Parts: sequence; C-alpha cells; structure tokens
Amino acid sequence: MYLIKVAAGLFELALMAVMSAVVIYITYRVFVKANPDFNMEEEIEKGNVAVGVLMGGILVSASIMLQRGLAAAVTMFRMQLSSQPDAFPVWKGALYILGDMALSLSAAVFTISFTLRLFGKMTRRVHPEMRLGAELQRGNAAVGILLAAAVLIAGLYVGEGVSALTKALLPQPSIGRIQIMR
Repeated sequence: MYLIKVAAGLFELALMAVMSAVVIYITYRVFVKANPDFNMEEEIEKGNVAVGVLMGGILVSASIMLQRGLAAAVTMFRMQLSSQPDAFPVWKGALYILGDMALSLSAAVFTISFTLRLFGKMTRRVHPEMRLGAELQRGNAAVGILLAAAVLIAGLYVGEGVSALTKALLPQPSIGRIQIMR
C-alpha cells in the first residue's frame, strides 16, 4: 500500500510539472498570437510592465483553471491505483486525464478571451475614447493591473465550474464491494 501511495505521489508530481510547462507555453503562445491590437512579445521585450502584468495574470488564471480541472483526474488515478488491478485499465485513466487537460485548457482560453473582450466593451461604454489595447501598448500599468485582476477573478470562479464539470464527466473506478448485511 505504501508503494502505491508513493507511485501516486510521483505520478501527480510528474503530471503537474509537465502541465505547468504545457500551460505556460500554450497559454503564452495563444494569447500572443490572438492579440489583434499589438505584438505582445515585442512589448514584453521592450520592458512594457503593463503587458507583462497582464500576461502574468493570464498565465496564473489559466494555471488555476487547469489545476482545478485536473484534480478530479488525479483523484481518479489515485483511486485506480488502490482499487482492484483489473477494475480500470491504466490506459483508460490516461485518456481521461488527457481529456480533462484538453477540456480545462479550452475553458481557460475561452474564459480569459471572453473576459478581456467583455471588459474592453464595458470600458468603451463608459469611456468611448479609451481603448485598452492602446493603453497597454503605451505602458499604462494601471490598465495592465486592472485587466490582470479581471482575468484572475474570472479564473477563480470558472475554475470551480471546470472542477465540477470534470468531476461529473469522469467515471469513478470501483474500489471494491462493501457488504452491509448478511
């Protein structure tokens, strides 16, 4: 039983290490390419703090959502290791984990994009002359902090929904039978 716990712990450590790199790379690439207002990489290279703060908020928010989405898969894997060996094949568990990762990452990208667009539209209603992309490009740190906060708040709330959805979609392996009465 001890070795099973160690194996589960090592698996979770390796999964989270890989996922941190994947989340950082994919999220960074998606949002650098998806920004129609300016080149985020150039702005970061120039030392634009506003863009750096926003990108940091985006990365943290995506990580929160992905971590919450993967929690159900990791729990399922732990249960699988401690249940009957043939009850649930390892390859099936790996497929569920990959599905969870794809679902969680998709939810993160959609949520962050939607939040930024919605916040931009709400700002234009109040201040029609203000364009958040232009303000970011000018290095307006206040705008970067505000957008990063909006993205983080959305990530915290949606992360709970992603967690609930992945838990609902994952079948749980059987861990045995309990006899109540004879």
